[in-house]
Amino acid sequence: MRVFILCTGRTGSTTIIKACKHIKNYTAAHESRSSKLGKERLNYPENHIEADNRLSWFLGYLDQIYGDNAFYVHLLRDKTKTIASLNRRWNNPTSIVKAFANGVLKIPQPLLNKESKIKVCEDYYDNVNKNIEFFLKSKTKKQIIYLESFETDFIDFCKNINADIDIEKALNELNNEYNKSKKYDFNDFLYGIKINLIRIKNLFN
Repeated sequence: MRVFILCTGRTGSTTIIKACKHIKNYTAAHESRSSKLGKERLNYPENHIEADNRLSWFLGYLDQIYGDNAFYVHLLRDKTKTIASLNRRWNNPTSIVKAFANGVLKIPQPLLNKESKIKVCEDYYDNVNKNIEFFLKSKTKKQIIYLESFETDFIDFCKNINADIDIEKALNELNNEYNKSKKYDFNDFLYGIKINLIRIKNLFN
């Protein structure tokens, strides 16, 4: 069985995959096929757990390929904290809220002030979560996991997918903060250019 962890991002998706790597009967990865196109974007192996906030933009393909033959997790975090974390990533080269503002809302980032940036983050949060909620209406194998109750929800999750897991090591991972938001400087900008060039190269391999 394949397991998909759907979220807005900034909700602990990296952390939960770190914990899932202690599951012996599943592989686990974070954004492992993010540069692939079409159905290849969702070509995940059997008995695999994938967390990727951008899967919320591929729900049509996800339904077509896996439908109700997968287990789905809706990963949530307190709305105010999620928005604050998203709002700290405007200068990240792969910022999803920047892409949402520029590409979906057609509002160039330079036109946004502090207040409007927060509103865009809130709009992104609401839209993505509503898309996920709508998608999950027709699914029978699903669970909500809240960052605020990570440990107890994760234990239930492991039971739901019949995970063979070293639970002590996995729960220790949940106490760590991975991929924490930070302010981005010029070196990060250059790094972002390098990463994007690598991604473009991979598209044609």
